[in-house]
Amino acid sequence: VAWGWFQSSLAQSAGAIVGGRELIRSPGFSPVVLPIVTVCSNLVAFLVALFVLLIYQLVVGTGIGIQVWPLPLLIALQFILTLAIAYVIAALNVVFRDVGHLVAVLLQLMFFMTPIFYDASMIPDRFQTFYRLNPMVHFVESYRSVLLDDTALKWWPIAIISCFSILLLFVGKNLFVKLSYRFAEEI
Repeated sequence: VAWGWFQSSLAQSAGAIVGGRELIRSPGFSPVVLPIVTVCSNLVAFLVALFVLLIYQLVVGTGIGIQVWPLPLLIALQFILTLAIAYVIAALNVVFRDVGHLVAVLLQLMFFMTPIFYDASMIPDRFQTFYRLNPMVHFVESYRSVLLDDTALKWWPIAIISCFSILLLFVGKNLFVKLSYRFAEEI
């Protein structure tokens, strides 16, 4: 469910500016809103799916444990990371139209490099350092620990991802704003 939100948001952000030509050309419209709308619309779908998952857990009897309390923090951090990357993708896709195709390929590669259908411990130790550079590894493991395993969250990776996400949001939004002056001409 978390991967679906991430993947859909980034795939759709590639076309956020190009698809909103009329809005971009409208006087007084701020294009900064378009990646936010893309990520938020996918967030709504994620929250609905998460609600269904929680109801399923209650019906099946696995329940929701005490360790679920950091769930809103995980959602907020994933929102920040996803929005930061969405800003970069949306801006670059206007200048380089093949970015959307490249993003689709990279997302497919990342899917297999994220422990969605397997446990991260299956990765050999010699590859663990490289493997853990993928921030979605930590998000998926964190969602699993709080929702399915009812175990404590590993705070150190979450703290590092938080700092990285905030820095990337700052850089991504600045890049987006810097390139936004060219959007009307490019599209």
